[in-house]
Amino acid sequence: MIITSLLDTDLYKFTMMQAVLHQFPGAQVSYKFKCRNPGIELAHLVQEIRTEIRSLCSLHFQEAELKWLRQLRFIKSDFVDFLELFKLNEKYIQVNALPDGQIDIAINGPWLHTILFEIPVLAIVNEVYFRNKYKVPDFIEGRRRLVEKIVQLQAQDLSDIKIADYGTRRRFSKSWHEEILRVLSSKLGTGLPMRFAGTSNALFAMKLGLTPLGTMAHEYLQACQALGPRLRDSQVFGFETWAREYRGDLGIALSDVYGIEPFLRDFDMYFCKLFDGARHDSGDPFTWGERMIEHYKKNRVDPLTKTLIFSDGLTVPRTIELYHRFVGRCQLAFGIGTNLTNDLGYEPLQIVIKMVECNGQPVAKLSDSPSKNMCEDQKYLAYLRQVFDIAQPN
Repeated sequence: MIITSLLDTDLYKFTMMQAVLHQFPGAQVSYKFKCRNPGIELAHLVQEIRTEIRSLCSLHFQEAELKWLRQLRFIKSDFVDFLELFKLNEKYIQVNALPDGQIDIAINGPWLHTILFEIPVLAIVNEVYFRNKYKVPDFIEGRRRLVEKIVQLQAQDLSDIKIADYGTRRRFSKSWHEEILRVLSSKLGTGLPMRFAGTSNALFAMKLGLTPLGTMAHEYLQACQALGPRLRDSQVFGFETWAREYRGDLGIALSDVYGIEPFLRDFDMYFCKLFDGARHDSGDPFTWGERMIEHYKKNRVDPLTKTLIFSDGLTVPRTIELYHRFVGRCQLAFGIGTNLTNDLGYEPLQIVIKMVECNGQPVAKLSDSPSKNMCEDQKYLAYLRQVFDIAQPN
C-alpha cells in the first residue's frame, strides 16, 4: 500500500487540526478534487485509488508516532490523546469516474474528521498514476537532476540559503520522496551552514530526524469565511483565532487567500509585530517580496526581524534568484515541492483538493494567480470580490 502511516502528511494538517479541535470542533466541510493538466485521464484508475483509500482508512496512529508528536513544542497533550483514538472514515469520501475520463473526488463531513484526507489522497492519486504510466521509471535521470540541484545550492555565495521539502502531495512515489530527503540531508547538511532546513512531511521528519515545518494552509482561512462573525473580517478573525491557539508560536501568515491587497489591508501593525513572517504561494514572488518589505517598514517593523517564505512552484534557479534579490533585507526561507519530489523528466500532475463549503456556505480562494482560484458558486465568488474590493481579473 502507498500510505502506511497517518503521519505521512504535511505538518500543517496537524497544526490546523489542533486548532479545529479547540476552536471549531463542530464545523462541517466539503472538499473537491481538481486536475489542472489538460487531457490527463484518471478514470481508469478509480478502482485502484479506491483500494488505496480503503487501506488508508484502516490506519491508526502508532505509539511511536504519538510520542513524536507529543515532543513538538506546539502540540498539546489533549490533541494527541484525540489522535490516539482517531481513524479516517471511508464514508466521508467518494471517488467516481466521469464520462470525460476524469475523476471526481468529493469529501464531505466534520472538518475534524476529514482534514487528514487531502494530502495522502493526493499522494495516492499521483503514485497510482505514475506507476501505471511509467512501469520502469527513469530514476537515473531523476538522480542526475537531483545532483544538478545540489551542485547549484552548494555554491559558496549561498552559504546561508535555507530550502525545505514541500513535495508530499505531488511526489512521484513515497520511496522516491524518501530517497530525495536522504540525499538532500546528507549532501546539503542540517547543521551550519544549514542549506537544507527540513521537510513538511511529518513521517519523514520523525524517521530521518529532520525538522518538521508548517503552520497554516488555505483551507483554514477559507473556513473562516463561514465561521467568523462577518465575511469582511474573516481574514482578521482567522489570524486572531490562530494567535489565540498558538500564543505567538507557528507565526507564519498565509498571504494569498484573497490576494496581496486585501492581505496587506488586514495585516496591520498588530499582526506585523505578532507574526514571525508571511508565506508567498501565488502571484509574482519578486513583487510580493518588495511589497512585504515596504509594508513592514510602513508599520515601523524592521524587515530583518521577519521571515518571508517563498513556496509557489519553485525551482532551484528561481530560488537562487529570489535569494539574491532579498538576502540581507529580511530573513528568508524557501519551500520547494514538485520540482524536488517529482522531477524525473515526466510531466507532473497539477492536482489539488480544496475546501469548497463550510457549514453549508460556499467558501473560496481568490489567488494572485487566477488559475489557482477554486469555487463552485460564481455568485459567491462575485460577492467575495465585492466585499474585499478585489478587481475582476482581465
